[in-house]
Order: sequence, then structure tokens, then C-alpha cells
Amino acid sequence: MHATADVVVLDSLQLLSDVKIFVPGPRERRLIKCVLVAMQDDQKLFLSAIRQGALGYVLQEASAAEVVNSVRTVAQGEAVCPSQYPRVLFDYFAIQTASAPNSRVHAQVCLTRREQQLVPLIDRGMTNKEIANQLNLSEQTVKNHVHRILHKVGVQDRLSVFEAFQAQTLGLH
Repeated sequence: MHATADVVVLDSLQLLSDVKIFVPGPRERRLIKCVLVAMQDDQKLFLSAIRQGALGYVLQEASAAEVVNSVRTVAQGEAVCPSQYPRVLFDYFAIQTASAPNSRVHAQVCLTRREQQLVPLIDRGMTNKEIANQLNLSEQTVKNHVHRILHKVGVQDRLSVFEAFQAQTLGLH
């Protein structure tokens, strides 16, 4: 018999990046629900966990009862985080909305609208071929866009693209 888990509980953001959470496509589907436990009280780690698909973020000092309740909450389809972190999400969303792909971002980072479309897809770990299929482009066109993005945001590899783009967009570099 093949059993599936409702929720996966991890204690490392690195482990989360090793787990395939989404099925890429026109509308991403979540394969598994993930709760990170025993985590540091760190806003950047929290936002990174959310970007990677975690639905739960439980701090190191949480009680066993809080961990169990968090897992149950995520299993029921909800998300859970420490009480001080919804503000982090609201602030992050406001910044993202204010700096959505538009002429301001283009002026700051000089990425074309198409290059800006590729940044979140690259951040999800999609291959050039997967991006090409999703956007109805040739793989070579995607490869050219990725090369230009790396050059424009000043990084050597795909893993650093999203954070470098965010830093430039927000004026943090």
C-alpha cells in the first residue's frame, strides 16, 4: 500500500529547498504542505520559506502544543506563522506591489518586461526548458534572457537572481 503525507515537517530551510513542493504549470499546484519547525526568529528566512512554498513557520521557542497545532492548521489548508510575522508579510506585499514590474523597476534594474517575468520562474527552480514551455518561447530565447538577467543584476548563477533582483529593486544593494 502506498501512503501519502498530508503535511511534511522540516527543521531546515535547506531541506525545504530540496523538496519539490510545486508542480509547475499555468497554475501551480501544491504537491505537499510543509511546516518548518524550530526556526530562527529571522524575517529574511521567514520570507524565503514562504517563497519556497512553506505554509507553516514555527519558531525555536514554540511549545510542543504550538507545533502540533501548527501542523494541524496546515493540514486543514491554512497557513501559520508567529504572531509578529503577518506584519512582515503585509510590508513585503506592499513593497512588492509598489515595485511590481513597471517603468520604475525597469529604470532601476533595466530588465525588460519579459526578463522580469522570468525572475520568479527562475526563483522557483524551473529549468530553461520548463520556462520555455510555460511562456511558449524557444529554449534558446529563454537561455538568452537568463544570460542577460545574470549580467544585469550582477550575479554569476541562477540561484542568486531573485535576491539580487529584489535588492536592486528595493535599493538594498
